[in-house]
Amino acid sequence: MHNLINFPKIIDPRGNPTFIEYPNQIPFEIKRIFYTYGVPGGGTRGGHAYKKQEEIIIALSGSFDVVIKNELGTIETIQLNRSYYGLYLGPNVWRHMENFSTNALSLHISSSLYDELDYIRDFNLLSNE
Repeated sequence: MHNLINFPKIIDPRGNPTFIEYPNQIPFEIKRIFYTYGVPGGGTRGGHAYKKQEEIIIALSGSFDVVIKNELGTIETIQLNRSYYGLYLGPNVWRHMENFSTNALSLHISSSLYDELDYIRDFNLLSNE
């Protein structure tokens, strides 16, 4: 399961703040936040799913594509390029990120602490679950 979340944007001539709150915008309690930056041109990140973890990905700066592949092999590409939108990804959603613009910065909000055992790194294992 995945969907876009539109976070509140307060229009202000001095600069627009956006806020993220649990449980108002985030459907899970936040356990971990990390960010990815400095991805070289043509590079990709991800290429996995999680067994239990839920995640929201936000393009804080620049843009990139999140490519989602379902069990049947159908591919959907979602471009993130606004800091007030987040892409919610539930468990068992295969994804990778590509087409990073220069100086792109992705923020990841997670429902769990880092656990290597929660990763599904072989797409064929996802198909069998």
